[in-house]
Amino acid sequence: MAQHPHLPRVTYTNIGADFSGLHDFLDEAIPRARESLGRRIDNLIGGRPDADGEPYAATSPIDDRVTLGHCLAASPAAAQRAVAAARAAFPGWARRPWRERVAILEEANRRLAERRFDLGLACLWEVGKSRFEAMGEAEEALDLIPFYAAEMARNDGYVRTLATAVPGETGTTRLRPYGVFAVIGPYNFPIATPINMIVAALITGNTVVYKPSRGAGLTAGLIADCLLGSGLPEGAFNLICGDDATGRALIAAGVDGAAITGSMEAGHAIHAELARGPGVRPVIAEMGGKNATIVAASADLDAAAEGLVRSAYGLQGQKCSACEVAYIDASVWDALTPMIAARTRALGVGDPARREVFVGPLIDARAGAAYARAAEEARRDGTILAGGARLSGGAHDHGVYVEPLLTCDLPPGHRHLKEELFLPYLTLQKTGSLDEAIERANATAYGLTAGFYGRDGAELERFLERMEAGTLYANRRSGATTGAWPGVQSFGGWKGSGLTGKNAFGPHYLPLFMREQNRTLMAT
Repeated sequence: MAQHPHLPRVTYTNIGADFSGLHDFLDEAIPRARESLGRRIDNLIGGRPDADGEPYAATSPIDDRVTLGHCLAASPAAAQRAVAAARAAFPGWARRPWRERVAILEEANRRLAERRFDLGLACLWEVGKSRFEAMGEAEEALDLIPFYAAEMARNDGYVRTLATAVPGETGTTRLRPYGVFAVIGPYNFPIATPINMIVAALITGNTVVYKPSRGAGLTAGLIADCLLGSGLPEGAFNLICGDDATGRALIAAGVDGAAITGSMEAGHAIHAELARGPGVRPVIAEMGGKNATIVAASADLDAAAEGLVRSAYGLQGQKCSACEVAYIDASVWDALTPMIAARTRALGVGDPARREVFVGPLIDARAGAAYARAAEEARRDGTILAGGARLSGGAHDHGVYVEPLLTCDLPPGHRHLKEELFLPYLTLQKTGSLDEAIERANATAYGLTAGFYGRDGAELERFLERMEAGTLYANRRSGATTGAWPGVQSFGGWKGSGLTGKNAFGPHYLPLFMREQNRTLMAT
């Protein structure tokens, strides 16, 4: 597809830019992209197609009559062969000077840039993302390799000279790769999130077996094309598609580490499995969130209303960083609540391939059932301010389309205040003080993101010091708790939201994929 380099880049914060030219281009590109769907997507082991597995067809959440591609759920034996291929490639790849690894991945990034519209539109069809969200993710992915390449250079390949204790002695410490990393990607960010994990593993000298979400074979195949065409040695990157059974087979195949974005339960299960080995096998996991926003009495209410709605309902709330709870100071409750409700009711729900649509379909029927349960519980235990129904008729009958759900008056301790719902859902809670709001916002098992609106400097400082989350935002109109970008905002969680205490997209991420070796040498 022609790339039109003069079209503006979409980021998660440039919501005021003029995207009319981009929309005009996409109006023509989207029908062509739809016509190209349905191709075969091969598993790739040792640089070659592998046909050992059960075939399945992935369909689009936008329209279940649209086949995205024909994939193979890799067998356990195929998973073992993929790990063996990665293990065979590891010594040569790890021994390459880090600058050579960086150069190969920079070539991969050039190829990704050439195909960013292909990637963005594949993401739109796979996930049901709006144009803005899908193209934003494709653009985000393009900033990952330059950022991590710069981190390798800034740290001189993570080699440092140490002090000497006696004459004739030299000491260095260096970080070295572990070996074969399993990378397991999510359905909701099938471009940027796996590229983040894959590139971090590869650039530090590890080799990779990538297992995308079951329905993400289309984007996975495009990513594989760009990586394997860049000069990576055979076996350094391998692709196997499938469902949870394929993922379990991969983890059981003797990998040296795992990087995963998924549920807390999945992250803990992988961590437990790899902890059974004879040595340390790292698990780098981002595991969701129950993200709250606090609105203080001094807040700009218009900015708060826009930021909350964008964060809660972008990608239908199916983001680990989506805002699900807002704790609002009682003094501004009566003014702010109707503003949020009006914005929620005004959101367009429908085919996200259309330029005016902000909210697309849920990913599948299971998500639809979870939405129906949440609406029923909110109706029973609190008040519904907007939404609560599934849409039907026409195109709505071929996907799970629901109204954005806004609630209030839920009692303290309600599960909607504690558990991650992963739905287009926001519940409002009235609070009497900032201290109460912070205490209630922290009272969950998660600690991924949190937001704040307020113009009082002392209150902002209390929020920043006391919130138990790895990613904090204040006064963002573009998204109360969402919108991290490589090298701009690092992204990761505390408590049940992460296993390492270090964030992706930031300066402390690459060392997670390496282990330290000290070398003390005496002159002979």
